[in-house]
Parts: sequence; C-alpha cells; structure tokens
Amino acid sequence: MAEIDQVVDLSEAEGGNGQLPSREFREGAREGGSSSVGQKATTKRKHEEEEDCSPSKKLRGHGEKVATHYNSLQETGLAARSQSRIFYMRNFNNWLKSVLIGEILDKVRQGHRELSVLDLGCGKGGDLLKWKKGHISRLVCADIAAVSVEQCQGRYEDMKKRGHHNERIFSAEFITADCSKELLTDKLKDPEMMFDVTSCQFVYHYSFETQEQANLMLRNACERLRPGGFFIGTTPDAYELVKRLEASESKSFGNEVFSVTFQKKGDYPLFGCQYDFNLEGVVNVPEFLVYFPLFEEMAKKYNMRLVFKKTFSEFFEEHIKNDQHKMLMQRMQALESYPTDDRNQSSSISLEEYEHAKRRAENSNGTLSRSEWEAASIYLVFAFEKMS
Repeated sequence: MAEIDQVVDLSEAEGGNGQLPSREFREGAREGGSSSVGQKATTKRKHEEEEDCSPSKKLRGHGEKVATHYNSLQETGLAARSQSRIFYMRNFNNWLKSVLIGEILDKVRQGHRELSVLDLGCGKGGDLLKWKKGHISRLVCADIAAVSVEQCQGRYEDMKKRGHHNERIFSAEFITADCSKELLTDKLKDPEMMFDVTSCQFVYHYSFETQEQANLMLRNACERLRPGGFFIGTTPDAYELVKRLEASESKSFGNEVFSVTFQKKGDYPLFGCQYDFNLEGVVNVPEFLVYFPLFEEMAKKYNMRLVFKKTFSEFFEEHIKNDQHKMLMQRMQALESYPTDDRNQSSSISLEEYEHAKRRAENSNGTLSRSEWEAASIYLVFAFEKMS
C-alpha cells in the first residue's frame, strides 16, 4: 500500500486548493446569483429556455449529447477493463465511492433499521453491489440514458438470481429521466416515498448548464430526504480546473489519459461555463463548472448543511489510515504495484510516469501513474445533511 504522502506529493505539485485566478469567478450573489461577467449570458439563456421547454424538447442540446454518449458506451468484461490505461484510476475512484457510501450508510443506520436510497445518475449500475453490501431496503435508480437504465436493471435482476435463496436483497425501481429538467416525484411509483441517502456520483456538473437545471437537480436530490438524511457525491473541482487552465499556454490541458478544453480563458460565468472533457475510453462529452460556494448556498433552500467537501487526495489521506479501508483498497486493486516484477506490468510504458513513486519506492506498496493521478485529482467529494 502506498504511503499517503507519495500520492499527496504529486497532487500538490499539480495544484491544490489555491484560489481561482479570476476575481469575477469568485464573486457570486447568494441564492443562485451570477457574477457581473456571466449575468447577461445567464439571463439570455433563461429566456431561451422559457421559450423552449416543451416535453418533446427536453433532451435536445446538451442533455441529448450526454444521453447519446452514455447510451453508446459498450459493456466490457473484466479482462478488457484490466487492459485499460486507466484501470487503476477507475478502481481508485471506485474505492473512494465504496468508502464514502459505507461511511454514510453507517451514519444514517443509527436512526433507521430500513434504509431507502436514491441513486441519481445511476449509469449502468456500477454501485449496485455497494448498496447490497450496505444492506439497504429500497433503491431508486434514475438516469438520463435509457440504455444505461436498462443495463442497470439487468444487473440488478442478475444480482438477485445469483444471490442465496435466503438472502435478502433490496427492492429497486428504475426511472429514465433528465433529472435536471424533470421532477422525479412525478415518476415515482410512490410519490410520497422518502429517502435516507441520495448519491450523485460524477453527475451533478452536467446540471450546471443553467440556474434552473442546477436547482431542479438539487430539488430532486434533496426534497424527499428525511431529516438526518445525506446527499453525497463526487464532481470536478472548479478551482482546480481553472487553476490548471490559467497555468496552460492554451485553452486546454491534460496528458496521455485525459484532456480538458475550455472555450475561452478568463471568463467563468457561474452557470453555463462549458468545457469539453475526454477521459480515455470512458467520457467524451461537454461538462460545466460547479462553483461550489454557490452550490452550497443553493442547497440551503432545501435545508441542507454542508458536512464536508474534500479533494480526492484529502479524502484518501484521511481514510487510508483506517486498516479496513486499506485492506479494501488492496482487494479492489485501487493502486498499481510498484516497482513491477515479472508477474506485473506497468499500465504505462513511460518510466517518467513513475518518477514520483520511484523517489519513495522504499516506503511504497503501490501507486497511481502520474497521468492517472493528474486526472483523478481534478475531483472532489462532498456530503450534505438534511436538517430537521
């Protein structure tokens, strides 16, 4: 297992929690206000959306791009995934979600025997096993991509079939919807259903196209939470993205596994600040910056209190000290063995990808390649609690 500072060192070298270079980006009015730079653009988008909000047009534009992209992704087996250049990064992200979900379920279970969960942006069902291991009672899975929802439901049915005859598995409901434009309570079998946890993993940033979409996504996430319930998730860190952009000589930055391309520099409206994100074999779709202080302020409308916001490196440093989390990381192969031997090959053939690990090899049992860590460290993890 890697020493904590081995990974954190690289994070610090690539940029930590520094202030955004743009004063306009930092300054935002409360309750969804816009900076002076983005006010006109946001107002214009608002009027355009009011004129174009018919049900037949809900998935046009960006939403259609997102749905089409994820619908077209092919299922791959374990053998194929193990050959991916970002195999360890994906396992690392999965480990982080496992720890987060387990920690939050333990908190809410103290007050309830049976737990209900909303998986907002469930994708193909990558977290189903986490919910099973968390011994929840009910799950609602919602996603914009119809094919992904079908595959998620198929995985759930397979999981039930493979279970022991006396094993209790949570009941599940599956909804195809653009959760930034459609109210989920209108689609639930039981519109009065309440949740203990809403999980939104690598999804919320798509809703920051407009103030209206970001607010409706937040409403879907938080409105049906019980007091003491949690809204948890992962999303790109806007400060980190803008910091790396401003340090770049162009409108792009990245490496051999990911790239980020903005439309321009120095102008970062609070809503609709679009960039193109490409992650090898997984993501290739436009996204939007989430200005977190504004996100936090908007959540107060739904009586939500921020419990924590941490970068991936901060979350890793804090939780890897726990022996159970460390063992889970080993089982999930969330770090790559270094140095390699005859049985293991590096995910990258470039020796420079492991210079950071080589300097601490005597204390290290694993690492992420430099490129994978540069990609993983653009994200943060958050948790809000519903107040009574």
